[in-house]
Amino acid sequence: MNADQILMEIRETNLSYLMLAQSLIRADREQALFRLGMSEAAANMIAMLSPAQVLKIASSNTLLCRMRVDDDLVWTLLTNHGKSGSSDVTRLHANILMAGRHQEAA
Repeated sequence: MNADQILMEIRETNLSYLMLAQSLIRADREQALFRLGMSEAAANMIAMLSPAQVLKIASSNTLLCRMRVDDDLVWTLLTNHGKSGSSDVTRLHANILMAGRHQEAA
């Protein structure tokens, strides 16, 4: 994969992310804050972007979204599904851990 292709994929990801974020924020703000792991101020800013602004921001060569899972325990819970015990319980445990981190950040 060459550098131009990587930049094109970053821009496409940025556009998809911004469009998804706007849609979630407009449909259910509280759910969007939780699912996207963003602040109220960031949600306000994204919700107010015009289509032209979304396109301009998305064209950046910097990825706008980031992985929220930066904890070994959460990654272990997410990747070991089905290996032991109930996968539903494992996913629930991972979701609870990530929700707690969202509350800490808020």
